[in-house]
Amino acid sequence: MLFLEELKNKLSDEQVSVNETVRQQHGRDESYHRTCPPEAVVFPKTTAEVSEIMKLASLHNVPVIPFGYGSSLEGNVMAYEGGISIDFSFMDKILEVRPDDFLVKVQPGVTRTKLNKELKKYGLFFSVDPGADATMGGMAATNASGTSAVRYGVMRDQVRDMEVVLADGMVIHTGNLAAKSSSGYNLNGLFVGSEGTLGCFTELTLRVYGISEHVLAARASFQTLDESVQAVISLLQAGIPIARVELVDEASMKQINRYSATNYPEGPTLFLEFNGNEHGLKQDVELTKELMRDHNCTAIDFETDTAARNKLWEARHHVAYAYIHNHKGRKQMVTDVCVPISEMAGAIKDARHAVEASGLPGGIVGHVGDGNYHIILMVRPEEESDLEKADRVNEHIVSYALQRGGTCTGEHSVGVGKKKYQEQEHGDALIVMRKIKKALDPKNLMNPGKIFP
Repeated sequence: MLFLEELKNKLSDEQVSVNETVRQQHGRDESYHRTCPPEAVVFPKTTAEVSEIMKLASLHNVPVIPFGYGSSLEGNVMAYEGGISIDFSFMDKILEVRPDDFLVKVQPGVTRTKLNKELKKYGLFFSVDPGADATMGGMAATNASGTSAVRYGVMRDQVRDMEVVLADGMVIHTGNLAAKSSSGYNLNGLFVGSEGTLGCFTELTLRVYGISEHVLAARASFQTLDESVQAVISLLQAGIPIARVELVDEASMKQINRYSATNYPEGPTLFLEFNGNEHGLKQDVELTKELMRDHNCTAIDFETDTAARNKLWEARHHVAYAYIHNHKGRKQMVTDVCVPISEMAGAIKDARHAVEASGLPGGIVGHVGDGNYHIILMVRPEEESDLEKADRVNEHIVSYALQRGGTCTGEHSVGVGKKKYQEQEHGDALIVMRKIKKALDPKNLMNPGKIFP
């Protein structure tokens, strides 16, 4: 392949791989979608190398798929139209910490855990926590969210500037270091969430926050899903500055107990976290207890000890792995939607009915503070009937969300799994998106086959 020969002349041997195992690793993510490896995997070390790769790919009409950690959930990194995968694991440096500006500049291969370990030295932390130890580049590409979005916002809210290599090799910056700007189009908003279809991210300047003086976690159990969701709405209406609020349904609590060797009540449960100063937290806790009682909370336990808090959140983060561990021979299909807060209670009840009607093992977890919830279904990939049932559940909850002003995905992004809903959700706005795609990637080489139906 002439393209690979020219590529090897530009890079070292270790940076271009056609090894079957390496290719297979880059042809799958954490989803149920069909594995499809790229023709080769390239490991750049600098922005200049990424630019050279893109120039050669454009010259030879070779599709390019940016690859972070492979933790995506909608087939975002599959090479269904061939081409190469650009793995950014060699570009994993924290370039600059600006504590007085509450900013950090990183390369795309930096993981969430690595970043927070470095920031802790400055009394700072990065807020977006999708559960997986994903890379900053991948999190920006999918507009990742997670448990802390209710207070700090999603990935798009944290990006101040990005260095992006476009399909023709041009290098641009999308923003600056200023806290706000009224100058020109908002390119940060355009590129965050673009899933590698518009360019490759090579540097990111991100907003960070001060570590709170005190942190308190809680677990509240309820008899019904409706009571748990209404309790969250009351918390938000009361103006309590809650840092995290997660819902785990009864079926998922059973999986947690089996997997984590815990003995939590097996009913709809809220996992909560508060942070701030000691005096303020005491007031927040008392008001929270009162609001929980108003919604028939059966038990609420608070944890201040770091180890106990970590154990509590580890149980929440490991729900998906609990399902996998407890259902040997099955693979998880995880899907998400997001609805207005006012529609959350009805949406989750409706979703629970859809899961039960499917006959598949499954549960519901959600970032209920911002209207985003997930359904985990355990399917046998070789059984067509299982996949059809799961697809019907997905169709049902997406339709429910769109009819009520929601979106087909709150944080997993579109990939291949959700692209069939794009016209229904966006209407003529999808035509504008296609025009932007064509303007920046006229040969359709950047992660082709994703987002657009």
